[in-house]
Amino acid sequence: MNSTNDLSKGFTSVIANLFPGYFALVMATGIISIASLLLEVHVVAWGLFLFNVPAYVILCILFILRLWRFPERVVDEFKNHGRSASFFTLVAGTCILGSQFIVIAGQYTVAAGLWLLGLVLWIFLTYAFFTIVTTIQSKPSLEQGLTGTWLLSIVATQSLSVLGTLLASQRGEEQSVLLFFNLCLYLSGGMIYILIITLIFYRFTFLPIVKETLTPPFWINMGAVAVTTLAGSLLILNAEHWTLLTELLPFLKGFTLFFWATATWWIPLLLLLGVWRHLLQRFPLRYDPQYWGMVFPLGMYTACTFRLANALQLPFLIVIPHLFIFIAWAAWFVVFFGMLHHTLKSLRTFTK
Repeated sequence: MNSTNDLSKGFTSVIANLFPGYFALVMATGIISIASLLLEVHVVAWGLFLFNVPAYVILCILFILRLWRFPERVVDEFKNHGRSASFFTLVAGTCILGSQFIVIAGQYTVAAGLWLLGLVLWIFLTYAFFTIVTTIQSKPSLEQGLTGTWLLSIVATQSLSVLGTLLASQRGEEQSVLLFFNLCLYLSGGMIYILIITLIFYRFTFLPIVKETLTPPFWINMGAVAVTTLAGSLLILNAEHWTLLTELLPFLKGFTLFFWATATWWIPLLLLLGVWRHLLQRFPLRYDPQYWGMVFPLGMYTACTFRLANALQLPFLIVIPHLFIFIAWAAWFVVFFGMLHHTLKSLRTFTK
């Protein structure tokens, strides 16, 4: 009886303290699965897809239970400058899973349903988030309130664009409308990235950075432009389906290459900052769900570079995803086993 009560208390504690950005697990798994398929590693692509579907369902159930049992905690987090943007992983995870259903399984109907769900979530979260952080009267300082998670708003926007463009190939009369909407998402996401990354770069270079605040989500500095590159590359590859995209091709190609170059520029700096944090400042390496926010950009850079090479007809770039996929796989497995170890350790604690 005590063991059952302990497990019940432990489950309640898990729901109460569920990290709002845990859907980054779905994001990371989904994009690495897609990248694996693009590189024709079908076993890994399907294995991660079959893992991702139940992972998404479980996280949705846990999130709904948390919203039902602890609504005040959810509301408090949504009002928190430093944590509220984590909710955008709901949109990105939903849309990336939808992209998996198309690229891996060829299931357009399921993908369309996930796109509609992602669209509703995106509209609500985007305007609720920016309205709240604008109008709330008690605001933190820039160094306390601004984190890499803010860039998840761009990841969510571009993930919606990516899935919409994949769906557009199956639409008849609606195709031009859908492509126009995806083009607008791509452009607005690029605009928001420039605004937010300017603040983050200012924070990096002019405000104190300590090891505790240099968290893994700052890898989204790179991931946000990587997914923007993917969105732009898919629009370029689908330009033949709509006259306006054909007319905009020079602009799209230049802008998309600009975002890819920016993503590439970030990688060495982020690695150096990681060395500074863990080796020089001796910050311990232990499992944190925020590490999925670091795995996702690695997979996204792999996928976006492959698509960019095809869109711009730059075959010499293909070597990058063929090498980078190993880094993405390694990062996924390290964080996954860290999560597994953390979960088993927590279960042992609850059953003692």
